[in-house]
Order: sequence, then structure tokens, then C-alpha cells
Amino acid sequence: MPKTSKLMIPPILACLTLFLAGTSGAQNPDPAAPYDLVIYGDSSGAATAAIAAKREGRSIVWVNPTRFPGGMSASGLGATDFLGRQNTFGGIAKEFYKGVATAYGKDFVRSFEPHVGKQVFEKLLADAGIAPIYNEQLDRTPGKGVTMEGKRITAITTLSGKSFRGKMFIDATYVGDLMAAAGVTFTVGRESESQYGENLAGVRRGDTNPRVHYGQKDKDHFVAAVDPYVKPGDPASGLLPHVVSGDGLVNGQGDKKIQAYNYRVCLTTNPANRIPIEKPPGYRDIDHELLLRNFESGDPRMPALIEPLEGNGQKVDWNNMHAVGSDFVAANYEYPEASYERRREIEEAHETFIRGFLWTMANSPRVPQKLRQRAASFGLPRDEFTDNGGWPWMIYIREARRMVSDYVMTQADCIGTRKAPDPVALGSFGMDSHAVQHIVTTEGTVQNEGVIWRVPPRPYGISYRSIVPRKGECENLLSPICISASHVAHGSIRMEPVFMALSQSAAIAAGLALDRNLAVQDVPYDLLRAKLEAAKQVVSTPSHPRAPSGNADRTLDPTHRARAAVATRAADRTSH
Repeated sequence: MPKTSKLMIPPILACLTLFLAGTSGAQNPDPAAPYDLVIYGDSSGAATAAIAAKREGRSIVWVNPTRFPGGMSASGLGATDFLGRQNTFGGIAKEFYKGVATAYGKDFVRSFEPHVGKQVFEKLLADAGIAPIYNEQLDRTPGKGVTMEGKRITAITTLSGKSFRGKMFIDATYVGDLMAAAGVTFTVGRESESQYGENLAGVRRGDTNPRVHYGQKDKDHFVAAVDPYVKPGDPASGLLPHVVSGDGLVNGQGDKKIQAYNYRVCLTTNPANRIPIEKPPGYRDIDHELLLRNFESGDPRMPALIEPLEGNGQKVDWNNMHAVGSDFVAANYEYPEASYERRREIEEAHETFIRGFLWTMANSPRVPQKLRQRAASFGLPRDEFTDNGGWPWMIYIREARRMVSDYVMTQADCIGTRKAPDPVALGSFGMDSHAVQHIVTTEGTVQNEGVIWRVPPRPYGISYRSIVPRKGECENLLSPICISASHVAHGSIRMEPVFMALSQSAAIAAGLALDRNLAVQDVPYDLLRAKLEAAKQVVSTPSHPRAPSGNADRTLDPTHRARAAVATRAADRTSH
């Protein structure tokens, strides 16, 4: 029997346990009174915030627009980006990853199966006496979903008509729907280089020479001359899907575009557990022409980062890598502010594209034989996402709305030229963006635009003010996922362990604001920090920080540049 069975609870007992424990956890002693804290969200941070608040004895309700707990940490993001960074977070995030390792009978694991992430969250929630309310989406109709009195939210209402009254609120969604509905200032897209003085900001052409905004050589770029036209060599035939002209695109320009999404697909090579990948309905040859031309132009690389997952299921986390892969580039620009119906259409288009990509990789004679054979060995696992045919529940939303508050985290924070005086979590991952668009270069070939990668020289603090609205805006809302950060800084912050840490800090800050009858903007930092440290949160830089990896900054001295070059080669396997 697999070791993951340690966490499995018989279904009837699990339901009874969650019901009995969750009844007291979700409901108020006085049903007419508002909850101390209403958490709305679908992320791992939502679960973390609920657990943190419940442990403090708060009356809480977690309203989850999905049907499962844990966000991407339970929906395919199994190869998580925290290897070597465990000293940068603690608290409930540490408990989660420890629980994952324990499920496999180990002290540490680099990666894990989706169902194990889900089970660990379910156990943490059950132990805390929390029963999430699933499948409840915020009514985003203006004036309906959020009830305000002055600058405070008093209740939220879902599409089903259910209302949840509260004293404090946390938006722990990946898209920032509650934050936006409450009238909080936000942005979508890429700032210009001049806005915050960031030399990674805005448009970043892959045909730049030297490519100073990217520290992993050609890893996520085209290395072969690929024709961009429907009929090769004929501009009059039009451009291939999602390829755009590069005319007028200058490095540093701002826009409203965002980095690509995909699904973090869990696949298996175990024949007894494998669901074959079939050509999906709606498949179009032309959608994968760029992939095939890239092979035919001489790029032999497997267009995927294939990370083995812990366990005996012969499973992997399949992610995008190299010139063109499972990222559906430029197909998601509308998503952050789109209606639920339009988001579902975008999700379905991504699923069709990625299923089509996997089928093409396994079946097209234009794919190099070795790569085709390897791709054909994989299928969806029957024992993951069993109610969804093995397909992940959630699209990987790498970037959506971002709050604009009194402290905007920027590249300066990441590289250490500015330090937040009020840190509530640490970041350490590279300032990272997947491709934003495929462009036609002046040579008439395809190249990726928007890809950046530079690793901070050391872990850095994330400001408390970046998770609360600016003064004068909503006084009882915290946003630890769609935080106040530039596109560049958000690319470093957007890691699941960091989201969990920020969300635990948000829940603790909400409790302080409640106890002292304060706006969240006025919570005394010294008191908050003391409570965070008591909860085993990590808010100060470790005494022995990680060595830099990647092109941390052009100002590094020669010794650090040499170390960074060595680390960059190792970083070629980094998942993001």
C-alpha cells in the first residue's frame, strides 16, 4: 500500500469529522453576529488564513469559489519552487510541506502528487475544525456582491444569494475579485521601465543582444529561425495564431498584457494507471504549427520541464519550457477582469490547446522520434482529479490583478537596494515572467517577448503595507495573494509558500485590527511582528542566505558574477 495512505481517512468518517468539527469552526456562537473574519478565496493562502485565524479563536468562515482546498498546491503544482529556500518561511506553510513529506515517510521531498497536497490541507483544516463552504462565487454585479458602510465591508454575497457578514475580510483569490469589488485600486499588466526605475520592467524582447533581462541564456527563447507566416515566406498569408508583429516594440514600454498561463498537468507512465491523451474536440493543426516548425528548424529540445513527483505512481509535473510548449501564449489577457463565463471560455481554450499540444507531441511525425516516443509514454493518471478525468481542476494563474497600495514591492526590494521596514514574509525566487507574446523580429523570424529571469542576491522582506489597501481605501480588507507589487516583483513573490506565509500574516493582522478596533492600515507593526514570530513565521533574512543563482544584478562584483554563472547552469531545471 502506498505510504500516502497515512493521511487517508475513510470517506464517511472524514465527512462526519469535518461536519462535527467544522460546524463550530465556521459558525458564530451568536448566529446573528458577524464573523470575526470572512475569507474569500481559492488559493493555498485561503486555507492558511482560515487555519491561522481559527487557531487564534476567531469565528471564521471560508467561502471558496472552487470545490477543493489548497489552490494550485492541490491542483497540479507538485514540483514547487522552494527547494533550498526552506529557511525563508515557517508557520503553517512549513507545517504543510512537513505534512507532505510525512505522507511519504520522509523528512523532506522536492515534489508531491496533487492528491497528497489536497489530503494534507484537508487534515490541517479538520484539525482546526474548519469546514469550507465550497462552490460559492462572489456576485460581481456592481452594488450586489459587496456591502459597504463607509470604508468598511460589512458583508459579501455570492451568486447563489448567500450572504456572509463579517468584521474583517481577506481576499485570497488568485484574481483579486473581492479586492476589486470593494473599490480598491489595482492594476493589470506591465509597468514601464520608468515608472518604478526597474530595468526588467515592461516589454522585454528576446532578440535583444545582450539579453540583460534574462539570466538563463536561451532556455525560454527560440534558438532556431522559425518562419511566422501561415504560408511560409508569404507575409500576405498572415501570421500564425498568437504571433504578432514586433514593429514598434521597444524594451521598457508598459502595457496591459500579462505572462502566459497553462495547466500544471500531472502525467504518469504507469500503463495500469494511464489515461491515454487523445486528440481533443476543437483541435486545429494550425494551433501547433509553431511548435512543429520549431522542431523542423533545428531546435531538438524537449519543450517541457518534466519533474518527477514523489511516490510510486511514476508521475511527473509537466510544465512549459523552451521556445514553445504548454503555455498558451497571449490567450489570457482578458482573464483577470473577465466575467465568470468568459473566464470559463478561456480555461476551455487553454485545456483544448494543452491537450492538443500533448497529443501533437506524442503523434505528429514532424516531432523528432525520441521526443515523440517519450511524450507518448505519458498519460493522465486515473487516481488524480478522479472527478475530472485526470485533468487538473484549476488553471495556473501566474498573474492577474495586483493591488496598488502605499507600498508597492518593486525590483529594488528584490535586489536589496530598498528594504521594507515592516516585513511580514520573505521572498527569494527569481524575478520571473513567462512569455507574454510571440513576436516577429526584424529578421522575419519568431522570438519570445516578455521573458525575464534574475535571482535576488538574498531573501528579502515583503512589506505589510503591500497586503493592505492604501490609506483612505477599504479599512477591513487584506489582499495577501494579489498584493501590491510591480509585474517584476510579483514574478518573484508569486510562489505558493510565500502566498501561504503572507496569508497567515494577513489573518494575524486582521485579528490585531479587530482586537484594537483599528483599520488594517493602522495595525502597529511591532505588535504584529511579535505575534508573527510567536506563530513561527519567518520575517527576517536568514543568517546564512542562499548564494545567488542566475543573473542577480548587473552590479554584482566579479566573484559574485562567477558564482552566479555556475548557479545559472544549475538553475536551468528551475520550475516556474
